[in-house]
Amino acid sequence: MAMTELDIEQANSRMENLRQSGHAVAARYDQQRDRVIISLQTGVEITFPPSLAEGLSGATAQELEIIEITPSGLGLHWPHLDADVYVPSILQGIFGSRRWMARQLGAQGGKNCSDRKAAASRENGKLGGRPRKQA
Repeated sequence: MAMTELDIEQANSRMENLRQSGHAVAARYDQQRDRVIISLQTGVEITFPPSLAEGLSGATAQELEIIEITPSGLGLHWPHLDADVYVPSILQGIFGSRRWMARQLGAQGGKNCSDRKAAASRENGKLGGRPRKQA
């Protein structure tokens, strides 16, 4: 499919609209607080722990230290990790792909302990626990 001049104009218009909502003018990693800090052109600063973002979780301070801002200001890139985040998504609380976010939410849900869950676990324990896996 060939791109036309109109397609390019429309894409540039969409980008400018996104930039008005907030684009990065500076980004850094604060090792002491373990936070990525994004400064927007609006004067707002956004911080988040790298463990929340796809591609940044488990990274070392040295890997997180160098952050490149795309020319549009809508993306951040960590060259040592080959990881990217999209600033408009971060503003919406989206820190990764749908699949990755679903996996993170599922893991959090599995860690929750309710009174019903604890009672069921105790009852199961009285019955001998989980059945042994057969080889």
